[in-house]
Amino acid sequence: MNETNPNSARIDAPVDARVSDWFARAERTISASLVRDWPNVPIVRARGSYAYGPDGRVYLDFCSGMAACNTGHCHPRVVAAVREQAEKLLHGPMGVLLYEPIVALAEQLGKVTPPGLDQFFFLNSGSEAVEGAVKLARYVTSRPVVIGFLGGFHGRTFGAATLTTSKAKYRRRYEPLVGGVYHVPYPYCFRCPCGLTPDGCRLKCFDFVQEVFEHLAEPSEVAAFLIEPVMGEGGYVPAPAEYLQRLRQVSSEHGILLIFDEVQTGFGRTGAMFAAQSYGVTPDVMAIAKGIASGLPLSAVVASRELMSRWPAGAHGTTFGGNPVSCAAALGTLEVFREERVLENVRRQGARAFEFLLGLKRRYAVIGDVRGRGLMLGIEMVQAADGVTPAPETVEAVLRRCLELGLILYPCGSHGQCIRFIPPLTVSDDELDKGLNILARAVEEVAGEEPGRPGGRQGRDREA
Repeated sequence: MNETNPNSARIDAPVDARVSDWFARAERTISASLVRDWPNVPIVRARGSYAYGPDGRVYLDFCSGMAACNTGHCHPRVVAAVREQAEKLLHGPMGVLLYEPIVALAEQLGKVTPPGLDQFFFLNSGSEAVEGAVKLARYVTSRPVVIGFLGGFHGRTFGAATLTTSKAKYRRRYEPLVGGVYHVPYPYCFRCPCGLTPDGCRLKCFDFVQEVFEHLAEPSEVAAFLIEPVMGEGGYVPAPAEYLQRLRQVSSEHGILLIFDEVQTGFGRTGAMFAAQSYGVTPDVMAIAKGIASGLPLSAVVASRELMSRWPAGAHGTTFGGNPVSCAAALGTLEVFREERVLENVRRQGARAFEFLLGLKRRYAVIGDVRGRGLMLGIEMVQAADGVTPAPETVEAVLRRCLELGLILYPCGSHGQCIRFIPPLTVSDDELDKGLNILARAVEEVAGEEPGRPGGRQGRDREA
C-alpha cells in the first residue's frame, strides 16, 4: 500500500479510546517493520470467516491470516485439540524429548502428501522450511547452485530473502546475500517474459533455464530448482502444467532436486491437498507451512525417506520446530479436512468464485486478468487505456472501499497491482456470495462501467 505514509493504511472508522491507545502503545513499542501494514484493523476476536472489532464492526476476512487460517478462525475442533495438548506439554524440544503429537502428525501427513514424500523435518515458519529445503538439497547433492524464479517469494530470513524476488524492497540494504543463487523468469503468461501469447509460445520462456546452464552454472553444479507452483506474493500466477512437467524432466535428467515451495499453496488452497497433486508433478522436496496448523506456527521440510537418510543428525536443527501444541493443532486441522470434506468445498466454491470474477473482468477494463486454482485466485488490475500497465492505485482504492463495506482483502504483485482472493477453505455459500458482491460493488464504484475492452495479453493456465 502507500509506503510514503504508512499510517494511511488505517481505516478512517471511529474507534474508541481503548483502540486509540492500542495504536499509540504499538507505535512506542513495536517495530514499524512489523506493525505497519494493510489494513491494520483492530480486532478483539475472530471466528470462522469473520473478525470482530472492539468498536462493534464485523469484517468478512478473506485474507484468512495470510492464507494460514484455511479452516477459518478458531475452528472448534482445532481449539479443542490445542486446549487438550496445552494441559499436557507445551514444549519439547525434539531430540531432547519425544512426544506423541509429532509422531502422529508425521504419520498422518504421510497419508496426504504426494507419493514418496513421507519424512518430515518440522520447523516454525515458511522461511525456515525454505531454508531447510535448500540446505537439504545442497547437503545431499554436494552441489552449490540453486536456481529460483523471478517474482517468487520464499521468505525474509537471509537465505530465503536471497531467493525472494517478488519485490526489490525485500532485498534492499541487505546485499551481499547468499551466493550460488541464480534466477530465471517465472512463466507469467499475462506478462510473458518473451512477449508471446500462450497459443503459440511453445514454452519459449523455458529457454532461460538452458541459458543458465550455458552461461552461469553447468547442470552438474546445480543442487536444486526452487519454484512456487502457483506464484504467491508475486501475483497469484499459476505456472503452466507443461512448464512444471518439463522442469521435472530436466531435473531428473541432471540429478537436480526439484523443490516446490508449497507454503501458501499447501493444505487445500488449490483444491488438492498440495498443488503438486493438482498438477500431477511430484517434486523431490516440498516446503510446507501456513495452513498446516490453522494459524499456529508450524512448518516442515518434506522429502523421501531415502533423501532424508542422507541428511544425518546434526546437519540441521531447531529448538521450537514441531512444537507439541502446534502439532496437535495440525492434527485437528487434518480431522477438519476429513470430516467436513474441505477439498470438495474448495473446488466447488473456487469454481463459483472464478466464474463470478471472470464476469467482472468482462465488464471492467481495469481488470486485466483473473487466474488461479481453487480458492487461490488473483485479480490483476491494469490501466484501462492499454489493458497491460499495472494499476496499483486501483487496487488500493478497491481494497479501501471493500474494507469500508466490511471485507478484508490483501494486495500482491510486484507492483501491488493484484488482489489476492483467499477466503477460508470452509467458506459457506452465503459468505462467498457476500464477499464477491462487496468486491463487485467496490470495483464498480472505483472503476465505473467500461465500454468495451482493449486487447490486453491473455493468461495461459488461469485455472485447472
